[in-house]
Amino acid sequence: MKCYKQFDEREEMILRYLPYVKYIASRLVAGKPPGVEFEDLVSYGIIGLIDAIEKFDPTKGIKFETYATLRIKGAIIDELRKISWIPKSAVSKLSLLNQAREELESSLNREPTDKELADKLNISEEELKTIESYVNYVSLVSLEEIFFKSDEEDMQVKDFVEDANSPHPETIVENEERFKILREAISMLPEKDKLILNLYYFEKLTLKEIGKILEVSESRVSQLHSRAIIRLRENLKRLKYILEE
Repeated sequence: MKCYKQFDEREEMILRYLPYVKYIASRLVAGKPPGVEFEDLVSYGIIGLIDAIEKFDPTKGIKFETYATLRIKGAIIDELRKISWIPKSAVSKLSLLNQAREELESSLNREPTDKELADKLNISEEELKTIESYVNYVSLVSLEEIFFKSDEEDMQVKDFVEDANSPHPETIVENEERFKILREAISMLPEKDKLILNLYYFEKLTLKEIGKILEVSESRVSQLHSRAIIRLRENLKRLKYILEE
């Protein structure tokens, strides 16, 4: 009888939070590789939701929605990473592409054409399209998932969530310092990058909604988002290096 009750409760929670899964999937839809549909993302997210339902511990002092968000988004991204493989050099290539685009926009006072970008980078237009195909993948990298990345560790949201049952003052101080560095790294970004990050991460708008506000295409917003993330990573590396000096 107890098993049936637990099963019914789980099914009830899945139905209750299904719109939540769809919302998260809609925010990641721009990062899906060809052949993957929105319904696939929802399916991956439901797996994460079930995992969250089974593993959630209310004694940890965090809301279920907060915990479920990490699990749902993590499940979707994990599946997309299995499907969409890109070389390790993708971020550096995108960084060069973004730099070239900015220089051309500044000199031409307009959006550069693919040929102009390819000529600037001394590559073929076909190679340019390959590099641009990495944009959506890089856009999956989220401030909510990775704050600091190094060879030794990935700092994730869960590392910043306080466990009320086991407070560690030294950890709290360390995390406050990390947040201070993050805020400083964001302050170093151009205003347009700050706006993109604010609309996406704090206002919780989708790329499509941001595109309507900025009057650009959804794919262009994805490019701007990836550029902001790449710059933020570079700023974090620079600040960490300065602190370690």
